[in-house]
Amino acid sequence: MWRVKSLDAILATAEKKSLHRSLGPVQLTLLGIGAIIGTGIFVLTAAASQKAGPGMMVSFVIAGAVCAVAALCYSELAAMAPVSGSAYTYTYAVMGELLAWCVGWALILEYAVAASAVSVGWSGYVLGLIENGFGFDFPDLLSAGPTWAMNGFIPTPDFSAGIVNIPAIVVALAVTALLIVGTTESARVNAVLVAIKVVALTVFIVLTLPVIDTANLSPFTPNGLFGAYSGMGVVGAAASIFFAYVGFDAVSTAAEETKNPQKNVPIGLIGSLAFCTVFYLLVALGAAGAIGAQPVLGAAGQAVEPGSAAFVAACALPANAEALVCSNEALAHVLRVIGHPQIGNALGIAAMLALPSVILMMIYGQTRIFFVMARDGLLPEGLTKMHKRFKTPYVVTIFTGVAVAIAAALFPVGKLADISNSGTLFAFFMVSIAVLILRKTDPNRHRPFKTPLVWIIAPLSAIGCAALFWNLPHDAKMVLPIWGGVGLLIYFAYGYRKSHLGRGLVEVHETDSDLPPPPVPPIS
Repeated sequence: MWRVKSLDAILATAEKKSLHRSLGPVQLTLLGIGAIIGTGIFVLTAAASQKAGPGMMVSFVIAGAVCAVAALCYSELAAMAPVSGSAYTYTYAVMGELLAWCVGWALILEYAVAASAVSVGWSGYVLGLIENGFGFDFPDLLSAGPTWAMNGFIPTPDFSAGIVNIPAIVVALAVTALLIVGTTESARVNAVLVAIKVVALTVFIVLTLPVIDTANLSPFTPNGLFGAYSGMGVVGAAASIFFAYVGFDAVSTAAEETKNPQKNVPIGLIGSLAFCTVFYLLVALGAAGAIGAQPVLGAAGQAVEPGSAAFVAACALPANAEALVCSNEALAHVLRVIGHPQIGNALGIAAMLALPSVILMMIYGQTRIFFVMARDGLLPEGLTKMHKRFKTPYVVTIFTGVAVAIAAALFPVGKLADISNSGTLFAFFMVSIAVLILRKTDPNRHRPFKTPLVWIIAPLSAIGCAALFWNLPHDAKMVLPIWGGVGLLIYFAYGYRKSHLGRGLVEVHETDSDLPPPPVPPIS
C-alpha cells in the first residue's frame, strides 16, 4: 500500500503530448482572476458575516494568504507532472498508493460537496428573483432543507423551517443531464460568464461604497478572533471563505503552457490572488458598510452558527428581516435595501446565469478524479462505462449528480462549503508535504517551476491549511475522518487487491486519448 507510481513513467507519457508554451504573466493573471472570482463571494458573504461580522474582511486576507503559499507548492508539482488527477497523481508519485487514495477520496468529497454548495447558492438567488422580481411567493418548506443538530453522534433534522430545497435539486439534475448529453462550455462562453460576474460585482462596489456608514462597522469583530466555539470568529470565517478562492489551481495547472514558468507562474498566482483579495475586500466593505453585517443572536443572547436551528429562529424575528446575515442572496439583498431593487434583480440574474457553469465544472471534476482512480484499478472500471450514443461516462455522472442533488436538497450552503473545504485543505496539505519530500528524495529532477524559499513556504502552507481545517465547525471536521474511514474500507476491500500497480501493470493512463478532455478552469 506504500507502492509509488513511477513519476518517470507519468512524465514520459506527458512529454509525448506536451503543450505549446504561449502564456505570459498577464494571461496567467487574467486566467486566475476568472477562475477565482465567483461563487464564494456571491453565496458565502452572509455566512461569513454571521461568523465574523465586519471582521470578515480580515478573514478574506487570511484565506487569501493561505491560498498564496499553497498555490506556490501546488505549482511546482503541477509543472513537473502536468497530467490528470491533480493532487491525487502527485501524491501517488511521491508518497505512495495509500496516501494517494486518501487524497483522491478527499477530492471526490471536495468536488461533489462544492457542487452542492453552489446549487444551494444558485437556489437562493433564483428564489430571491422570483419573489422580489415577479412577486411569486415560493413555499418556504420547499425552498430550503432542514436544520441539523447533533444528538450525540447522530445528526438530527428539524423540518420546521424547511423540508427540501427544490430549486437546488432542479439545477443539480439539469447540469447532470447536460453532462451526460455531452455538452461542454467553450472558452468563449466561459469568458462571457466571467465578464458577467466581474461586471455585476463592480456595479455592486460602485453603488455601495458611497453609502457606507462607519457606524455599521462597529463592533468590527463581534465574535472575536476565534469565537466562542469552533467555526466562529474571524479565523472560523476564513476557514469558510477559503471556498471563495478555490480555482487558483487553474494557474498552477497551466504551468506547462507558460513561457518562463519560474518567473510568470508566481506573478500569475500572486497577482490574481492579490487582485481578487482586494476585490473581495471592497465587496465585503460595501455590504457591511451599507446595511451592516452584525451577527444575529440566539434566544439567550449567544452566538449562533449559520444554518443552525437557533440561527433560523433568530432570522425569523421581524427585527432581523433585513439583516445581511439572514439573506440567501446577500449581494442582491444589499442593493434592494439601499434603494436599487432593479439592479439587485439584475445581479440576481447574473448569478443565476453564471453559477450553473460552476456546478458543471465541479461535477465534471469529480468524474475526472473517478476516471483516473478507476484507470489505476483502485475503483471498479465499470464506473467509467461510456454511453453508447453520447460517448460520456454516464454511470459515474448519474451517481455523482444524484449525490450532489441530495446534499443540495438537505443542507444549507455554509455547511456544504465547510465540508468541501475540509477535503480541499487536506489535499493542499498533502501537496505541501509532497513538495518537501520530493526535494529530498529526488533533488536533481528537472523542475520547470521551483517553489521559492520552499523550506519556508511549504511548511507555512501545511500549517496554514491545518490551522484553517482546525477552525472549521466541529461537524465539518468530523466529516473528513468519517468519509476517509469509509474510503479506507473500500480501498482495503477492493483497491488494494485490484490496483494495477500492485499487479505489476505500470502503464500510465493520465494522458490517454480516450480520457475526457480537460474542463474549462472552474470559477469558484
